Amino acid sequence: MNAGPVIWDPSTLPTDDNVNPYAFSVALNGRWFLQKGKMVAYYGNITFHPIGYGPLDQLISTSFHSPTHATDWVVAEGQGHMILADRAYDVNSYDLEEGNLTVRSGNLLAYASTLALKQSIIPGFLTLIGSGKFVAASNGPVHFVEPPVRVDPQALVGWADCPSPCHHYDHSYMRGVLGGVRRLTGLGGASGEEHQFEFVGAGQVLLQSTEVLMPEYATGAVADEPGIPGARPPAQGGRAQQPNLGNLGNLGRQFGL
Repeated sequence: MNAGPVIWDPSTLPTDDNVNPYAFSVALNGRWFLQKGKMVAYYGNITFHPIGYGPLDQLISTSFHSPTHATDWVVAEGQGHMILADRAYDVNSYDLEEGNLTVRSGNLLAYASTLALKQSIIPGFLTLIGSGKFVAASNGPVHFVEPPVRVDPQALVGWADCPSPCHHYDHSYMRGVLGGVRRLTGLGGASGEEHQFEFVGAGQVLLQSTEVLMPEYATGAVADEPGIPGARPPAQGGRAQQPNLGNLGNLGRQFGL
């Protein structure tokens, strides 16, 4: 007999753990950085400050160094629970210990103020430095591989404690009659056979098992729903796969609804 759905409240929500594979509960007692549009609900006394405004200038100067993404993030301050989710993709937390991790900007949902975020030299990526917890999502299971390795750009989620990648082109793939067909039609151009990111040195590279990136739209925009000011149409294409991230440190247990 089906016992029915679990009903959560502030006393039963997990502490810094998964509510289910697609939602994560942050037990806030202080400050976290949060990407706009990634919080679906919260309990408690929590206020949200835009980046660059309000009384948190000192915190911003030590924990946020990405002017390009400043309008996409806020600081959550107070005590309570925040439930994070991203379009039903799997969501998980990671503990970074005196580390250096670079991740796609669209995959990073939130991070503790003990970490410092910097803008990567690779467009579309952000770097977290230091010790603390962060929350991220992805499209497809993530695997960790060691350099030296060449990876499909679409499959790359990020890299930890290793140098930034170089571009590698397989020119032989573009030669001959078939190469001419690929240039004219574009077939094979986005699959990684002719262009890869090349990693060398120590560290780990995070790869998802699909070549379909998480669809992104303007951060903070809301779906086209009646009565919501500034609503916009939802992203096209929907969800490609249920993602499932790996673990850099202590991965939270998952709770099914």
